[in-house]
Amino acid sequence: MNVVSLENKKTQSISVSLGGQACTIRIVQRESFLYMDLTVNNVPIFQGVPCLYANKIVRYKYLGFSGDLFFLDNQGESDPHYDGLADRYPLYYITEAELVQ
Repeated sequence: MNVVSLENKKTQSISVSLGGQACTIRIVQRESFLYMDLTVNNVPIFQGVPCLYANKIVRYKYLGFSGDLFFLDNQGESDPHYDGLADRYPLYYITEAELVQ
């Protein structure tokens, strides 16, 4: 399990290698939730998925992403909010092998 480093910004886009996949993760804070877009090798995997506490974000292998992503809360069980992305709400990448354990 790896932590994906984010900043406390309402909107951000990062490029990161996850499990050998060239990923672009875009995070946007809306009034209702924090939302994520994921692109792998310039191919959109999903767009506008709400980020909820301890909830797998990718979920389906047929989307073409190896592994999964999820947020936790270091101070409770709240859904992630942009103002805590650098410390309170870490984004985790879990490999395919870790998913089946």
